[in-house]
Amino acid sequence: MSVARESWGTRIGFIMAAAGSAVGLGNIWKFPYVAGENGGGAFLLIYIGCIVLFGLSIVMAELLVGRMAQRTPVAAFREVAGRGWSLVGGMGVVTAFIILSFYIVVGGWTIAYMLYTVDGALASTDSASLERVFTELTGGTWMPLVYAAVFMALVAGVVLGGVGKGIERAAKLLMPLLFVILLVLVARSVTLPGAGEGIAFYLTPDFSRVSGETFTAAIGQAFFSLSLGMGAMLTYGSYMPRDHNLPADATAVVVLDTLIAILAGFMVLPAMFAAGMEPGSGGAGTTFMVLPAVFDAMPGGPIFGFSFFLLLTVAALTSAVSLLETVVCYFVDEYGASRRGATAGSALVCFLIGIPASLSFGLMSDVKIFGRTFFNLLDFLSSSITLPLGGLLTALCVGWALGPRAIRAIGNDGRIAVPWAGVWLFVLRFVAPIGIGWILIQGLFF
Repeated sequence: MSVARESWGTRIGFIMAAAGSAVGLGNIWKFPYVAGENGGGAFLLIYIGCIVLFGLSIVMAELLVGRMAQRTPVAAFREVAGRGWSLVGGMGVVTAFIILSFYIVVGGWTIAYMLYTVDGALASTDSASLERVFTELTGGTWMPLVYAAVFMALVAGVVLGGVGKGIERAAKLLMPLLFVILLVLVARSVTLPGAGEGIAFYLTPDFSRVSGETFTAAIGQAFFSLSLGMGAMLTYGSYMPRDHNLPADATAVVVLDTLIAILAGFMVLPAMFAAGMEPGSGGAGTTFMVLPAVFDAMPGGPIFGFSFFLLLTVAALTSAVSLLETVVCYFVDEYGASRRGATAGSALVCFLIGIPASLSFGLMSDVKIFGRTFFNLLDFLSSSITLPLGGLLTALCVGWALGPRAIRAIGNDGRIAVPWAGVWLFVLRFVAPIGIGWILIQGLFF
């Protein structure tokens, strides 16, 4: 039995919440080092092209399915395209659950590092010392779980408030805070001695470094940075009033997400050049094992270090909220569960699954499933299989199963002019499936 459905109170509230869902750790820590590994300015241009071509199209598709049905992902696909398509929605809910189970572990690390900047544990430019701090944290048994539990509690607290009083209110507070912190850090980074070389690297395209791997990285980064294929955008779209200008709102979300990723590049790459470090050095460990050394070398380093890890925590929180809401929405809509019960139960089960994910770096590091630790298995299942597969099937559903109906619905049955709707449908039918299919093949076989 269904219950009365909530909706966004304001257009800006929806845009902030949806942008918060899209903006996550991938924007802040992953984008800069991927850009550094793939030629700086050349990668930036290709990435923006992929966002315009793939990202915006699928964001619109997911939001449209949600708004048309005003239901959870499972029911939404079933209602707009037929019973067989409900499996796509079910996969989205499961994917959101899987990702949240290991995402809270990383979110806990960001909280820990905020505290570390306060107590001086990161006051070092020695890479071996910083690596030791990171491995002691992640390899611990109890403290990482405590931080993960705190992070999970923050996420659940927001979702308990519901769409208007919880998610929308939090997004209106957290997203401006994220922007302010990011702009302050960018201003500090670009004014460091020697930062000019990093700015030039970031803005000057070097196409000699472009290869097939560059395009693969750009497509993958564009796709994953927008939280596609996990039911989050569809769920948020289901709370969207039918008279909203969906193309305009989707464009605003994508622009905000892309802007934050680009600003993150200005924050990280100039600082790394100023510190004499190679762009892209450290890989994913840049956040926890390289950047603390950069901050320590700055005047006022602890302040900027704390601000950076606060920024990461906010970005992780806004994304995690959308993941938990996707799961909670399913139980509330499909089974008539109370929001309180669905939130508490989902958060508890996610945390329990997060325990072996956290212990994968320490006590259970030798436990392998299909050759991967539990954490890496969850990451592989979501990022390499269910996310791209969900995005691919969403594109095919809207492009082919809905077809002309999608064009009418995106324009509110003619009330909004969308002159490029035909191009959008063409992208969903042909272009997006090719790009996403390539990501899927790369993730499975390379």
